[in-house]
Amino acid sequence: MPKKYFEYRGVSNAVYALITADTSEAFTTGEVKDFTGVSEIGRTTESSNEAHYYDNIPAIVIDSVGADEVTVSASGIPLDVLAELTGQYYDAQNGMLVEQEAAAPYVAFGYKTEKTDGTTVYVWRLKGKFSIPDTTAATKDEGTDAKGQEITFTGINTTHKFTKTGKGAKAVNVDTDINEAMTDATWFAAVQTPDTVGAA
Repeated sequence: MPKKYFEYRGVSNAVYALITADTSEAFTTGEVKDFTGVSEIGRTTESSNEAHYYDNIPAIVIDSVGADEVTVSASGIPLDVLAELTGQYYDAQNGMLVEQEAAAPYVAFGYKTEKTDGTTVYVWRLKGKFSIPDTTAATKDEGTDAKGQEITFTGINTTHKFTKTGKGAKAVNVDTDINEAMTDATWFAAVQTPDTVGAA
């Protein structure tokens, strides 16, 4: 197979869906909803590889993989969306977000990015919680400086074990260079899982 070089450029179409069930029997979610405009998404995964010594030599390596931390740089997040993602109260009649002790729900988070050759890569991060974002407001002057928001999504494995892999999952990524049938309409119609991608 010929060697290919690429990097990632661009991110768009951020959406989310509340998780309604994650059990051994089923993984289900609610309606897919628009998130907000995004400018950058970065992910780090807690992991470690540590050698253990026996008979004075490094005999085995112990691997550990933890949660994903996804940092999303975005435009201002609408108050109703922010309330739903962070478990706070939103009064739709008055357009009022009440900041209070919050209990964030588990959600799935989807978006798409591109390789530098233009190939689309679709992503659903299947289970996690959003933090309450930092917000900065500054005096308006003659410049064009403005502040968006940065929110963190902490992703974990699903409890549900999917048929295709026999394991839980943190995310699915689909490369349209291989799966040419994947489109925005199919990817964002519902949360995609290892079992639904490519299903007849």
